[in-house]
Amino acid sequence: MLKLMARGWESKAVEAQQQDLGAPRGRSAAPLSPAQRLALDRRRTLELARARTAADLEASTSPAHRSMLEEALRALDLQLRHIG
Repeated sequence: MLKLMARGWESKAVEAQQQDLGAPRGRSAAPLSPAQRLALDRRRTLELARARTAADLEASTSPAHRSMLEEALRALDLQLRHIG
C-alpha cells in the first residue's frame, strides 16, 4: 500500500511539473536580445558569486581570510552596481 501511495504522489508531482512548464512565466512575450541575455547571465553569475562569498565569510574564522572575503564582497557589489 505504501508503494501505491508513493506512486500516486510521484505522478501528482510530475503532473504539477508538466503544468508549470506550460504555464506563462509572467514575462513579456518579446525574447531577449543577445546583449540583454549576456547582461542577465552576468548579473546572475555575480549574484551567485556574492552569495557564495557571503556564506564563506560567515563560516570563516581566520582574520586574513575574512579580510580577503570582505574585499571580494566589495568588488562584487561594485560590479553589480555597474551592471544596474
